[in-house]
Amino acid sequence: MAPSGQTNTPALQALLKDAALTGTWTLDASKSTVGLRSKSMWGLVPVKGVFGQVSGQGTVSAAGDVSGAMTVSAASIDTKNKKRDTHLRSADFFDSDTYPDITVTVNQARLSGQGVTVSGSLTVRDLTKPLTFDATVSAASDSEISLDAEVPVNRTDFGLTWNQMGMASVHNTITVHAVFTKR
Repeated sequence: MAPSGQTNTPALQALLKDAALTGTWTLDASKSTVGLRSKSMWGLVPVKGVFGQVSGQGTVSAAGDVSGAMTVSAASIDTKNKKRDTHLRSADFFDSDTYPDITVTVNQARLSGQGVTVSGSLTVRDLTKPLTFDATVSAASDSEISLDAEVPVNRTDFGLTWNQMGMASVHNTITVHAVFTKR
């Protein structure tokens, strides 16, 4: 193990090779956070929010293949500004009444550098786009693993085009701290 409970890439490779990670993993929502960062007011004002409801599950095969999905409730966005949150839930953005879930589906996670490269898809408002991002992995034990990532997303790719007078950035960052426990 590396410092602070972090598993470095060779140690993670050993856990995968020994099949110690094989099985079904469940997202621990009480330890996990999915956030959103953007800028408004022509890029001068940072906006941060957290989605309060997340769930997910993954599987690691004996061969080390990884697959899974994480679901985020679009209506659970909280930016600490009630008016903005209501607007984000509206048809201008997430349209959470019609499209309640944002989903990340993982088809593959490959060891790379000091972490993993995750490949899959992101679905927002029933629009699905391929998604690939780098993440760091921490293993507190062979029954708890954390994945941390910052994923850049252009919201217009998902039909979220509202931008009064060009004051809201279309470039957003999804921040993920996902803690999975083995069942």
